[in-house]
Order: sequence, then structure tokens, then C-alpha cells
Amino acid sequence: MLVNTLLNVYSALPHTIRKMTVKVTTHDMMYMVQRFKKSNSSVKDMDWGLQNRLSRIIRQPKNRALMLAVDHGYFLGPTARLEDAQKTIAPLLEYCDSLMLTRGILRTSVSPITNTPMVLRVSGGSSIIGKDLSREDITVDIKDAIRLNVSAMAMSIFVGSKYEYQTIVNLGRLVNISLEYGMPVLAVTAVGKDMGKDARYLSLACRMAAEQGANIVKTYYCENFEEVVDSCPVPIIIAGGKKIPEKDAMELTYNAIQAGAVGVDMGRNIWQSDNPVPMIRAVQSIIHQDNDADAAWELYNQLIQET
Repeated sequence: MLVNTLLNVYSALPHTIRKMTVKVTTHDMMYMVQRFKKSNSSVKDMDWGLQNRLSRIIRQPKNRALMLAVDHGYFLGPTARLEDAQKTIAPLLEYCDSLMLTRGILRTSVSPITNTPMVLRVSGGSSIIGKDLSREDITVDIKDAIRLNVSAMAMSIFVGSKYEYQTIVNLGRLVNISLEYGMPVLAVTAVGKDMGKDARYLSLACRMAAEQGANIVKTYYCENFEEVVDSCPVPIIIAGGKKIPEKDAMELTYNAIQAGAVGVDMGRNIWQSDNPVPMIRAVQSIIHQDNDADAAWELYNQLIQET
């Protein structure tokens, strides 16, 4: 029992700690357990309701998360293969750990009898045809989030953009009100057209989000991603981004997990696939069953043959 517990702790540790030793001795394990406890001390200090909501999004015992993103319409409108949100979401809902969406789609397109936790997008204000996507504000009151029984609220920050100040201050305000109700906050480190996706920039954006009190940070995978993870004191999930080939998306997921991300918030690379259910199940196998990309690809093709 103790060995299994220690191994689970070991698998949940950041990449930089796991790679410290090849032969894992009892002494090494105890050292890593202490590091694990230290890295999770902030969780222990949280109120019960906040801990409970977070535990529904980031699943134990491995601290892993598969979030399905379907909030794209808040600035993109009717995105390809998400035109009928209810039809897109229904077959995928049982395979994700949580669903990220807007309140409009939640009320109109998701069955209220689901047990899947909801992560509510609460920021917006600009569209894809507008002048600046970074001009966002908080658009949802926390009372409506509670009324909808969501497990977290999400908003974007735009570090380095014209509206950097506005979005970061809004994150601080959202955290302030969320703390009163034990509601986790997911900060999305949005990247503008002229901003890079290197470790230096993403480390800055993620750390700033955590410093403002975000409980989870969503960002992009990049080269030297371990640096981003190790400089951020809260869990990181990666964005799936634009549609890429299925095998590439599996490799993205695997590499991110190996580098220390707790999971993914993937949308288009799942529901824009020609085989969305096999795709989400393949991604799920990487996150929760420790499959590598090759094993996930094999599972994906096997599931296609079975359908």
C-alpha cells in the first residue's frame, strides 16, 4: 500500500524532480514525498469547498485532468463542427473530467443530469472581427456561476497586450470574489498575434496569473516547458490550440504531461477530428493510463475499427 502510494506521488511530481534519479531508492522516495507535500501545501490551506471543486477537475491519485474546451463561440461564433453544440458535446461528455464552456451553451446544450464538472468562461467582450481580442472584461456574476453549480470560473489574461492592465486587474477582482464563495479560478494565458510562445514569455504570464491568485493556469506547450511548470506554483494545463493531425495532438499531450503539466484543455483537436470519440479516449489514455503517443495512436485506430 505504501509503495503504491509513493509511486503515485512519484508519477505526479514535476518532470524536473522525476529526472533527478534513475534508480529510485527509499530515501529518494521520502525526499520526493516531502517535495510533493510542500508543492501541495497551498491546497491544504484552502477551504473545503474550494478543495472539493478542484478535486473534481484535477483527478486523484495522479493529479491529472482532461478538460474538454467548447467555449470557442464566445469570440469565434459558430466554429466548424461546433455549430450544433449539443450534438458535439453529448457523445464526448462521459470521457472528459470537466467541460469548459459559456453559460449560454451550458443552459442550452448540456443535460442538467450530467455528473461532469463545468468550468465556466466568465470573460469576453471582443470578437474575431474586432480590433483587439485582448479587450475583455468579466461578463458573468459569481451568483450566476453558483446558480449553475459550476466547479470553476475561467477568464483570459493578455500579458504584453494593449489591455494587459485591464485583464490582470480583472483577474485579481475575480479571485477576490471567488474566495468568498470557495470557487476556483482558472486563468487562461492568451497569446496575441504578435506574442511568442516561448518559455520566457509563458513563464512570465503563468507566474503573473498565479501571483494574482489563480488556482489553475492554462497555457501553451513550448520548448523547455519544464521551465514554465517549475516557475509556476499552481497546476498547469495546456491548450490544445488549432487543429493538427491526431498523432501530433497525442504527442503534444504526452510531451506536456512528461514535462509536468497536469493535463490538457483540448477542444478543436478532439471535436474537429473525423473520429472525436476515439480521439478523446486516446487522449484520455495518455493522461490517466500513462500511455505514450504510440500506444494512444494504436488505441485510436483500434477504436475506429470497432465502431
